[in-house]
Amino acid sequence: MNSVGTPMLWGGFAMVVVVMLAIDLLLQGRRGTHAMSMKQAAGWSILWVTLSMLFNAAFWWYLATTQGREVADPQALAFLTGYLIEKALAVDNVFVWLMLFSYFSVPAALQRRVLVYGVLGAIVLRTIMIFTGSWLISQFSWLLYIFGAFLLFTGVKMALAKEDNEGIGDKPLVRWLRGHLRLTDKIENEHFFVRKNGLLYATPLMLVLILVELSDVIFAVDSIPAIFAVTTDPFIVLTSNLFAILGLRAMYFLLAGVAERFSMLKYGLSVILVFIGIKMLIVDFFHIPIAVSLGVVGGILIGTLVINAVVNRLNDKKKALR
Repeated sequence: MNSVGTPMLWGGFAMVVVVMLAIDLLLQGRRGTHAMSMKQAAGWSILWVTLSMLFNAAFWWYLATTQGREVADPQALAFLTGYLIEKALAVDNVFVWLMLFSYFSVPAALQRRVLVYGVLGAIVLRTIMIFTGSWLISQFSWLLYIFGAFLLFTGVKMALAKEDNEGIGDKPLVRWLRGHLRLTDKIENEHFFVRKNGLLYATPLMLVLILVELSDVIFAVDSIPAIFAVTTDPFIVLTSNLFAILGLRAMYFLLAGVAERFSMLKYGLSVILVFIGIKMLIVDFFHIPIAVSLGVVGGILIGTLVINAVVNRLNDKKKALR
């Protein structure tokens, strides 16, 4: 696997991730921690985005001084494009978490704990998936066409999908987990496991954590191939992906109270997936520059937010007239 990643770059990235996770876990580990407020969530979100951009700037500077700007410019642009794609697709993941926490009646203060461990699990699983995907593509380049067709199909399916009114508890996976786990009837404070009558029981909080991890794997199946459309360099794919993942918990609490205001987002995300799928399918006939890809993805997101704002304003007017 060819990569611009050097021991220094990998070490610097690992150091940033470990330090930030340590800070996050120390804050989480305090007893009596309350739910993250909107102000705190906004602050952490800004911090993670800023940290990601500073890392990209340092990444560009390192490549520019060691290999020249002809290498540094496209690689830094690839990181930014991958980060933006992952951030956008992660919003759908956040909405699934909202449904899970609502269905299982997880208190806001405990949601924070579940998400911390959920993000830790996502880091491990995505690292494995990315290195596996990079190796497979290096051995079988035709897999990019499979990824492209899959993203094209997923984008169309997302746009046409109707609201699923089936309760989460009725899903086959949830029924299977309940049938194979010894579960308590209610949440036991912040515990994932408790011991009763000498037997170890999983709590509903553990069930939620499993579902959070599984939902991330499902969404990673979309987001990781999407970044491979930008670059197959495992260093850029992993760093852009994980920086976006590390900010997910703050994004969740930022969007938790306004999720219903983003009704048009799925259409914007579907257009992005269709565009990326087409980009991968035509790569041998027409190469779309990374800068163009970044502009298209950014333009779609901005356009979607504008349309969403207009739709929300019209809906608010209709409600006011009732």
